[in-house]
Amino acid sequence: MSVKWKLLAVFTAFAVMMGACSNSEETATTKTEKKEQTAAEQKEEKSVETEKEEINYADVFKQALAELEKAKQGQKVDFDKVTKLYEENLQTLVQKRDAEFQDTLDQHITAALAAGKDGSLDPVVVKQIFDKLMQKVFYTTIKHEFTEVEENWANKEEVKKEIEEAKQFYAILQPTVEKRDAAYGTKLADAINGAFAQIEDAAAKDDLLAFSLGKQVVDKTLMKTFYLATGALPHGYALKAANAAKQDEKEAKVEQAEGWAFYQSVYPYMKKHAQEEADYILKQFDLQTDAKTLDPAAINKAFVRGWAKVALHEYEESKESWGQDKSVITALEGALFINMMESDLKALLGDQAYASLNDQAQRYLEAAKAKNKADGEKLLTQLEATLNTIIEKAK
Repeated sequence: MSVKWKLLAVFTAFAVMMGACSNSEETATTKTEKKEQTAAEQKEEKSVETEKEEINYADVFKQALAELEKAKQGQKVDFDKVTKLYEENLQTLVQKRDAEFQDTLDQHITAALAAGKDGSLDPVVVKQIFDKLMQKVFYTTIKHEFTEVEENWANKEEVKKEIEEAKQFYAILQPTVEKRDAAYGTKLADAINGAFAQIEDAAAKDDLLAFSLGKQVVDKTLMKTFYLATGALPHGYALKAANAAKQDEKEAKVEQAEGWAFYQSVYPYMKKHAQEEADYILKQFDLQTDAKTLDPAAINKAFVRGWAKVALHEYEESKESWGQDKSVITALEGALFINMMESDLKALLGDQAYASLNDQAQRYLEAAKAKNKADGEKLLTQLEATLNTIIEKAK
């Protein structure tokens, strides 16, 4: 196992802090000169920022993938070209998200490209790592834009701008969403488009709660997309890698790498509330794990247990913040995590039982909105009991 791949398999958070100060005394002339210099520097920095903002991330991403895609046709990949595209256009964005979300994606991407260039990592695997980790960057950038919306809620022009930027980053991810819709017969793209429409309407009407609810639909629907791509049956990469391992070890590693890289988008969230399940899935997808030993059914069950535990946590938060907007928001999150497991729960509980659970989740959401505590407590007891049953059945 190469040192570079070991680097890719390790998760370590890092942060870079820089600071400087100067206490020297200045004459009036020096102060004036420094003021003029500072103004010039600020103007130059602003110009650089504007230039960065004008980067067409979708176009650069597409160019890099097109070059990396050559590996599939047995052609030589120009890793210098890909690295240049990354370093000059994408790396700053990646590093910003790393700092914001305590992640190490730049480290992983840089190491993967270097390993592809020196031949220590299959270029096809490099392509999957680059592709899926960049998709995580675009996903977390959408989350970042939503945070900016909330922080600038009083500034309508700024809010409009941030929402538009979120939509542009989603456009890069839309093909991934549509691919899952085609595979599973879901309507994830419709749900996200509808949520963005709700978000824009909420901004126009100065309805922060409606915005927050729309934001959760976008976020959790993208999480469902990444789940369907990794551990869901029958089209997740866990099963694809396990099946490929029976005939082609090299192809199995590619499928496993896709699963690992896609999983990075949901791993941190699940780990907060279901660490055992989250870490088990991570170890299964790790390329140091022999693809022949992958257990797609066990991975799927771990996901189901994990999402059920996350849903229980959301409902606990809803209960604790009853009467506040947060109670409504976390009630919706609980419902969205139940929906995330729709196909799994139908197989585990039956269609009728799932329909009943989904109905309870929707009615609890309405009770939270109406602040109807009596109905809310009754429905919450039923929801918690069913989710605990799901956890037991998925063992």
